[in-house]
Amino acid sequence: MRETRNRGVPGAAGGARGAGGREERARKSARKEQGAPEKRGRVYTAEYRVERSGVLMEFLLEKCHTSRNNVKSLLSGHFVLVNGSPVSRHDFLLAKDDEVKLSKYPVRGQEDGGRGAPKKKVSLKVLYEDADFIAVDKPAGLLSIESDKDPECAFGYVLEGMRQENPAARPYILHRIDKETSGVLIFAKNVKIHSLLRMDWNNYVTLREYYALVEGKMEEKEGTIVSYLKENRNNLVYVTHDSSGQKAVTHYSVVRENDAYSLLRVRIDTGRKNQIRVQMREAGHPVVGDDKYGCNKNPIGRLGLHAAALEFRHPVTGEKISVTSPMPPSFRSVF
Repeated sequence: MRETRNRGVPGAAGGARGAGGREERARKSARKEQGAPEKRGRVYTAEYRVERSGVLMEFLLEKCHTSRNNVKSLLSGHFVLVNGSPVSRHDFLLAKDDEVKLSKYPVRGQEDGGRGAPKKKVSLKVLYEDADFIAVDKPAGLLSIESDKDPECAFGYVLEGMRQENPAARPYILHRIDKETSGVLIFAKNVKIHSLLRMDWNNYVTLREYYALVEGKMEEKEGTIVSYLKENRNNLVYVTHDSSGQKAVTHYSVVRENDAYSLLRVRIDTGRKNQIRVQMREAGHPVVGDDKYGCNKNPIGRLGLHAAALEFRHPVTGEKISVTSPMPPSFRSVF
């Protein structure tokens, strides 16, 4: 994401800080006492151009080099504009070429990020494509496939992109990653390949690798976690000692750490629902930003889980196909 201009970041109150802030407040107070109107033109303290789709909170944390609480204050105080319209949602999904501005003063108005109707579509980065497959870099905050409550999804954007070239084309879902997780997502491009893979996808996959940012310092620099997982009526996955649960195998190694956080490279042998999130919670090191599974800390404004690599065998040719996605910069910001 390229910064086009930066003249500083407003504080929670949207004004200058230190001595300059006191002087500004004094001037405002004097104007009010004298009955003079206070001019509130649109003055921007920073302007950015989005170079890849992602979540607004993560984008601001990366660009502003400030705390999560300060960014939340900017959003709730109506100091953040996307494409000229105020946005207060921290999970607002940015698209490539969106313009993000920080205003010196609060801006009120319709909150749609300048998208209006029809809604502006997110441009997903294509990581790999051939005659049979297309792989995209899914941003955090976007569903893999639509739900009853949320029709916005990666499947829809891939479908739209394919139909720009061929109105009859459509993708076929092969696997999913959680809404809050970013990274490699692969679709089949024809019904033949989908039919060959849909019932046996896991047996064709030879590598699933993730980056996970977790709480605390790991006791061991590398290790393997084996457990059995079940899902309750509230759709929460948990570890059970009953072998009737689904076996989950996770290998990890520490890439970087400090006293507060550990960055892990994770390889999973099984693709169970919420596998890494549940096993890390059970190990006492929940994934950062995962309030669903017991983490109350979120210094990066998103879930600290990224699908970094996926390798699989082509069901017809036997060719090994490898797709990778770079680690989000925010994962290193806590070190």
